[in-house]
Amino acid sequence: MISKYLVPIEQVDEVRDAHLAYLEGLEAQNLVVTAGRQDPPNGGVVLLNVDDEARARELIGQDPYVLRGVAEYSATGWLPTRGALKDFPKP
Repeated sequence: MISKYLVPIEQVDEVRDAHLAYLEGLEAQNLVVTAGRQDPPNGGVVLLNVDDEARARELIGQDPYVLRGVAEYSATGWLPTRGALKDFPKP
C-alpha cells in the first residue's frame, strides 16, 4: 500500500503514534513485512503480507491515518522474485 498525505506533515505527525501502534499490531500478526515514510515525507509505503487486495484494503481502512483523514492509500500488488524477500513466507 502506498500512502499520500492529505494534510501538512505537522497534522500527519499528530496521528503518527497511533498509526505506528496500529502497524505494530499488524506486524505482530505477521501481516506487515516492512513499512516506512517516503523521502521526502509526502506519504509512505506499507508492505502487507496478505492474499489479495481486498484484504489489504480492509486492513488499511482501519489505519488511524485513514480514520483521521490525514492520508489515503493506493494498492500495488507485488510478488518478490529476487533479493532478500524472494523466500518470504506467504500468508
